[in-house]
Amino acid sequence: MPTYLWEATTRGGEYRSGQLTADAENVVRERLTTQGLQVTSVRRKPIEIKMPTIGTGVRLKDLVVFARTFSTMIDAGLPIVQCLDMLSAQSDNKRFGAVLGQVKDSVEGGKSLSESLAMHPRVFDDLFCNLVAAGEAGGILDLIFRRLATYLEKADKLRRQVRGALVYPAAITFVGVGVMGIMLTFVLPTFEKMFKDLGAGSLPTPTRVVLAMSHFVTGNLILIIVTLVAAITAFVFAKRTKGGRRFLDLVLLKAPVIGPVMRKGAVARFTRTLGTLLASGVPILDAMEIVGKTAGNEVIKDGILYAREKISEGKDIASPLMETAIFPPMVVQMIGVGEQTGAMDEMLQKIADFYEDEVDTAVAAMTSLLEPIILVFLGGGVGGMLIAMYMPIFEIAGGIK
Repeated sequence: MPTYLWEATTRGGEYRSGQLTADAENVVRERLTTQGLQVTSVRRKPIEIKMPTIGTGVRLKDLVVFARTFSTMIDAGLPIVQCLDMLSAQSDNKRFGAVLGQVKDSVEGGKSLSESLAMHPRVFDDLFCNLVAAGEAGGILDLIFRRLATYLEKADKLRRQVRGALVYPAAITFVGVGVMGIMLTFVLPTFEKMFKDLGAGSLPTPTRVVLAMSHFVTGNLILIIVTLVAAITAFVFAKRTKGGRRFLDLVLLKAPVIGPVMRKGAVARFTRTLGTLLASGVPILDAMEIVGKTAGNEVIKDGILYAREKISEGKDIASPLMETAIFPPMVVQMIGVGEQTGAMDEMLQKIADFYEDEVDTAVAAMTSLLEPIILVFLGGGVGGMLIAMYMPIFEIAGGIK
């Protein structure tokens, strides 16, 4: 039996929409008319072929656009169901549109907006749902969605900065190691064969060292590949365990060049998230729990949850944060001042703004520092191999003269 999508208005002019299963379009119209609705359109629902997908398929950009547009619609006085219906139909991302359609159906069924969003935890996380719940309780949904959009935009910018700080050196190192691996495996054996054909005698020491490295790589190529695969597999499995994640996160925080960038990024994320939650009326204990879950680093998460436990015992916020030794003393002192003056949410936002700028500066400084190191590494490795290979050629040419 086919399903039909319908739109109608009540006698008071309020917009309604939904779907019904019936034998024909006229049956749908008759049912709606008996319910006192004035039907504006009825169309058959198209058949959807669902393909297996990995992940949610919902981008952060989709959430930002949704939050901004929804805030504008609510501020204009449109009903929530109508807003969700319009956003679902107009979404460029079909998967996200389908999720919004399910949220709309749930709200129509009597659930609150926050409860309906919580039914899709892979799209709307705890922070999103708790902020919406606070907005519903305080009657400030439009303001909450504006804050959400701003928070998501700033969080995305921070994530891209930190990711760029990690990706750039990793990519250059990967390319350099790959080039040297190709030279050791394929290029240097060709030079060695050429030396034998030319009847070169005793080779220079650098050439012998480089050829010995080539012999080792070519002779143990399968073992090297198996070792790399095993190392990558062990890393992936370690990331899936709490202890492994905590160790890797701790190493990342204490790394000499990348560590300060990661720590500043963590401070900016913590203060931005906590400030947004507190400004929206979320209780401090709930806010600390949400911040801990969204920290993105096991070491920082444990520190935040420890502070939450101490706060629940009656302590202030600054003291347990200082005990964790994760956050800089200046940050903890500013949080303490904000707590004493009753303006902690504003203080947290100011700290977040400051540390986001610090991340910008730190990433630029790290890139400037790593560029010459990487160039020396690549030039020394690749250039040294080439020089070592050309030294016997120069000797042979001198002997011919």
